[in-house]
Amino acid sequence: MSAKRTPFYDIHVSLNAKMVDFAGYSMPLQYETGSTAEHEIVRTDVGAFDVSHMGQIEITGPDRNAFANRLTCNDVGKLEDGGVQYSAFLTDEGTFVDDILVYRFDDRIMLVVNAANIAKDWEHILSKKSGINVRVKNNSDDIALLAIQGPKAEELIGALATPGISNLDYYKFDAGQIAGSGVFVSRTGYTGEDGFEIYCRNEQASVLWHGLVGHGRAKPVGLAARDSLRLEMGYSLYGHEIDENINPYEAGLGWIVKVDKGAPFTGLKGVQAVKASGPRRKLVGFTCAEKGAIPRDGYDVFLGGEKVDHVRSGGFSPSLQMGIGTTFLPTESATPGAKIEVAVRDNRVEGEVVKLPFYKDGSVKSK
Repeated sequence: MSAKRTPFYDIHVSLNAKMVDFAGYSMPLQYETGSTAEHEIVRTDVGAFDVSHMGQIEITGPDRNAFANRLTCNDVGKLEDGGVQYSAFLTDEGTFVDDILVYRFDDRIMLVVNAANIAKDWEHILSKKSGINVRVKNNSDDIALLAIQGPKAEELIGALATPGISNLDYYKFDAGQIAGSGVFVSRTGYTGEDGFEIYCRNEQASVLWHGLVGHGRAKPVGLAARDSLRLEMGYSLYGHEIDENINPYEAGLGWIVKVDKGAPFTGLKGVQAVKASGPRRKLVGFTCAEKGAIPRDGYDVFLGGEKVDHVRSGGFSPSLQMGIGTTFLPTESATPGAKIEVAVRDNRVEGEVVKLPFYKDGSVKSK
């Protein structure tokens, strides 16, 4: 089966982007500028990411909020209209089905899910729907999504959007217009920099892109820089730091689990058991100071000479100018300063556990 194309596909090709298959979509890995330059653009200026591959599932009906609260581990009841919440679907055992964003409108809930998990998440939602007065709709193929990220994001959005959009609080959203297109915009991000996510109909995608991206505006940024940016922040990626064998407490995401919210959500008993006993392992970040020692995904990780895990995410940090990565260590050893070894090619190189995030100077609007 050929990869799907986002509404921005022809634009990427016209810019000579290197296209790759990612989660079933043909996506730009990098443009002619190269991933390192694109990474720097987002850290210092403003970049634009096509993230239309992400899925959007809508829940409407009288029981929509209660249903969403039973589906997800965070507390939708604490979410006001116009608010966004980081959350997750969990298995009965309390491990990750997917990490998601929950958008609460006055008349519906929108769940933003990972591209690779759209079909799985859809089936998971339907399996929990019986007897509940809601309607669910998969809008994933009908919505274009452009992320604008960087310290100059607010300035760019402020110049092109209807009043108020650029002043959104962190993890809030609102409807408006940008470059003449009707959109709704949230202020979250996946890079550690200030940023906005702009949702529009597919047919508006080209106009939106050309209004926001170009000389004196945002520069296009591909998947490679998106990954190095999120890794520098220690943000989880499904299939790496989280999956159906990992629970939120191991992954450092216990803060999104509200066991006392009053809704018997899927996975509650599983996470209660882990919380009571404590996680046996924890996700950590580590650096490799040795020049040229770049830990890659899947490389073996050793503690005291014994293999304990593998590199979950790894690569070269353009901001820190060294190799960085994530892995799981036994809880008692998962402390900053702990020494590990990583099998890089034919050598074992030293790694040092550090407190996340790796990069601490981002412009993200966290308040």
